[in-house]
Amino acid sequence: MKNSRHIDQYRRQLFSKNEVKRLLYKAIAKDISLNNKIREKAICKLMSYPKNASITRLQNRCIITGRSRGVYQRFKLSRLSFRRLAVKGLIPGVFKASW
Repeated sequence: MKNSRHIDQYRRQLFSKNEVKRLLYKAIAKDISLNNKIREKAICKLMSYPKNASITRLQNRCIITGRSRGVYQRFKLSRLSFRRLAVKGLIPGVFKASW
């Protein structure tokens, strides 16, 4: 799991580093009013970026355990960690439902 966390952290750094340029090239590539040569150059630049620089390669992970499945986006915790902390009363505003 530690290795997965390091890989994910590396991907996030790579994505944040290249995000603005990537969006710019993507907008140029989709703009029909521009010349085809300019658009082709933008597409080539997009293809030259590493795969790990893409947002689709990012995986939401629990900040405590590093678990990738069953992660609540709002809290950035897995369902198991969330339950453990909620039962102990460590998450403000969260309590067990009863009616």
